[in-house]
Amino acid sequence: MIDAHLHLWELTPGAYPWLGPQHGPLFRNFGAVEAESVLATAGVGVRGAVLVQADDTVADTEAMLAVADSSDWVLGVVGWIPLEEPARAEAELERLAAHPKFRGVRHLLHNDPRDDFLDLAPVRESLRLLAARGLPFDVPDAFPRHLGAAVRMAREIPGLTVVLDHLGKPPLGDGTGSEPMARWRAEFRALAELPGTAAKLSGLHLPGVPYTAEALRPLWDEALEAFGPERLMIGGDWPVSSLGAPYSETLAVLLELLSELSDAERQQILEGTAVRVYGL
Repeated sequence: MIDAHLHLWELTPGAYPWLGPQHGPLFRNFGAVEAESVLATAGVGVRGAVLVQADDTVADTEAMLAVADSSDWVLGVVGWIPLEEPARAEAELERLAAHPKFRGVRHLLHNDPRDDFLDLAPVRESLRLLAARGLPFDVPDAFPRHLGAAVRMAREIPGLTVVLDHLGKPPLGDGTGSEPMARWRAEFRALAELPGTAAKLSGLHLPGVPYTAEALRPLWDEALEAFGPERLMIGGDWPVSSLGAPYSETLAVLLELLSELSDAERQQILEGTAVRVYGL
């Protein structure tokens, strides 16, 4: 399998401002040597991974690409460009396109206080540049503020491939009742109805929800029906997921859900979708 969602970071002054002592064991460096060991010892046949940005900086992207240069197990990099500055974004895309493992773009929407980030005219202009180059755009932690905006974005920018990370962070166990789940489901389905969209089975250590196949089954059933195996991909979300379970257990729970599929369907989620979407 390919892990379609893995992070690395090295803490330096001013970098990763979302990360602090309050995050406990995550507040340290996570580098390539440790990541390779975690993948190799998981016992589930992970042959490679896609590195995904964790900071809205050029430096974070450059660090991942440097690892990719020296690590065969890194199959692709989803980096960052300044979406609010289309001219700069275009120059960055031109530069980054020279690297064969630069395979997509992401922005930490959930850390931005603006609910309308994806609707901003300069951002839309930059996203059209991605569409023109055939580069996918990852949308993290989209619910509740950004999932509807992601639907509008995917609908209004023809040719843009939109990847919904972590199934959009469904509010399965937030204790607020059925209305938020109904809204997530409606927006999730609306995104899935659009061509060029995909979703990641990743980041599903949700507050108030046991991390078991049984507890996650409602989300799995929804994702499988909405996107189908050919538009789903599996991701470990390491090291963030280590707050909820060891890496091997994180993947084992997802693989238990996948076990009911045919070999061909399972292989789409394990590798096929990631290879196709990211051009690995």
